[in-house]
Amino acid sequence: MEAGAKLRLDKWLWHARFFKTRSLAAAQVAGGAVRINGTPTQKRASNVGPGDVLTFSQGDHVRVIRIEAIGHRRGPAPEAQTLYTDLSPPQPKSKDRQPENPGFEGKGRPTKRDRRQLDLSKARHLE
Repeated sequence: MEAGAKLRLDKWLWHARFFKTRSLAAAQVAGGAVRINGTPTQKRASNVGPGDVLTFSQGDHVRVIRIEAIGHRRGPAPEAQTLYTDLSPPQPKSKDRQPENPGFEGKGRPTKRDRRQLDLSKARHLE
């Protein structure tokens, strides 16, 4: 595309692989969760081009992205990563955060003996 080319905001977010579908990107923009150069927008069809800075939340952290290029298509991830520069600071991994599916005392699945002991302790507690 030309140097001064512009692309719809929802389409660029989809091309750069920030959202799995274009409708998810459009919903994020329509919800007012995306800022272009610091200005909130709710228009999916807002035009963005190289040099624009986007701020939006993705998951549990805020992303700050500078657009470097406009993509021709939604290609593979390495191609999509050339479209932007990530300006957001890296998120520290907290060590005290519980895993989403914790194991039994950190040892994995409880054995039959462990389950029996749990059942007995619950029965004793109810007496």
